Amino acid sequence: MEWFSGSYKDVQFQMFSTSHITALIVLVGIVFSLFLFRDKLQRQNMRAIELTAAFFLIGIETAYHVWMLQTGTWTASRSLPLELCSFATFFTILLLITGKKIFYEILLFIGLLGASQALITPYLYFGFPHFRFFHFFCTHMLIFCTPLYFTWVKEYRPTFMSIVKTLIFLNILVPVISFINQLTKGNYLYLHHKPATASMLDLLGPYPWYILSLEAVAFVLSVIVWLLFRKKAATIVVKKDFQHYL
Repeated sequence: MEWFSGSYKDVQFQMFSTSHITALIVLVGIVFSLFLFRDKLQRQNMRAIELTAAFFLIGIETAYHVWMLQTGTWTASRSLPLELCSFATFFTILLLITGKKIFYEILLFIGLLGASQALITPYLYFGFPHFRFFHFFCTHMLIFCTPLYFTWVKEYRPTFMSIVKTLIFLNILVPVISFINQLTKGNYLYLHHKPATASMLDLLGPYPWYILSLEAVAFVLSVIVWLLFRKKAATIVVKKDFQHYL
């Protein structure tokens, strides 16, 4: 099965190729649909779709690890689910299954910020129609769209404390992942050195200062996300006044 093989010789991914642009267009279509049809979706029982999405994520992540084992590419230093998007995947599954706001609060920030960067500039070798191509884009699209769905359709909203909770989570995560990096000789979360390829980290200073710079950038971007999606008191007052005159 070439689509499930370990070679990308005949299906090498190219950034901003037709398949990449198509995937981004599909993402934009889903996002706009969630926003435009949010009122209609609120009137529907979406529970079955939420659970289907959660178990689809579980299934495709399991298949991804099976693929790595089958192709002999699974290693403790690179394949453990310890990257930021891996944690975002866990929070997406937990949010879809439980609906608990704590998962939404953290996913909104790490999901939107992390998945958007991954989707626009994928760190990916396998192109369409390889399994890895579908795994990468399906998981990152769900990570990106799920918090938007819970914002617009389920009417969850972040608070400033949501940013605080996210930063606490990340700062608890850093020493744990750093310890695991030492055990596995890995570089999860890029805590031990920058990636070999060009990245945004190149603009944030040398090791280890880029880690502190990245935390500052994460805080600023999280504030922007919070300002965009927080519950706006003025809008609520206007809506209530309008309803009063009706």
